[in-house]
Amino acid sequence: MQLIEIDTPHGPANAHLRPAARARAALVLGHGAGGGVTARDLVAAADAALAEGVSVALVEQPYRVAGRRSPAPAHQLDTAWLAVVEQLRAEVFGELPLVAGGRSSGARVACRTAAAAGAAAVLCLAFPLEPPRRSGPRPSRLDELDAVTVPTLVVQGVRDPFGMPPKAKRRRVVQVEGDHSLRTDLASIGAAVADWLARVV
Repeated sequence: MQLIEIDTPHGPANAHLRPAARARAALVLGHGAGGGVTARDLVAAADAALAEGVSVALVEQPYRVAGRRSPAPAHQLDTAWLAVVEQLRAEVFGELPLVAGGRSSGARVACRTAAAAGAAAVLCLAFPLEPPRRSGPRPSRLDELDAVTVPTLVVQGVRDPFGMPPKAKRRRVVQVEGDHSLRTDLASIGAAVADWLARVV
C-alpha cells in the first residue's frame, strides 16, 4: 500500500493506494465520521474491488489526519474530497472510470459530490438515512441519495438504527447481517461489492 499526502483547502488529506494490476476502474473510499480507513467494511470492499481489477484509494479526511475525531462541516468535507479526487485523477488514475464511495459520513460525501467528481457510480456502505430513533421528527437524508444520477449500491445492515434506504431505478440496496458497523458479515459485503462492480465498470 502506498501513502500519498494531498493538499486540500482544509489541510492535508491522506490517500492510501492499493493499485490493481491492469486496472479497469478506480474506487475512491472515504471513512465514517469518527472512524478511519481501517474499518472492516471498507477493507472488505477494497479487497473485493482489487479482485475485480479495480484500483482503490482509501482517503483520510484532513480532520482525521490532524488527529481530530469530530468531523468537519459538510462543505469542508466535500471541498477536501473533491480536491483529493482531482489530484488522484491527475496523478494516479488518469482516465480510468471513477467509482466514488465510503461508509456512513463518507457515503454522504460521495453522494453529494458525485456529479462534481465525475463519478461513474457510487458505493455506499451503511448510509445514515436518518438519526436513530428518538422523540420528535427524524430528518431524512434520502435527498442526498436521490440526487445521485449514476448507478448506486447501498450495502446496509438489517439492524442499522439509521434506517434502510429504499431501492430506486439506479439504486441497488443489499441488506446484510449486522448493524451500522457492518462488522458481522464481511463476506456478504465483499460479494455484493464484487458483483455490482462487475456490472457497472
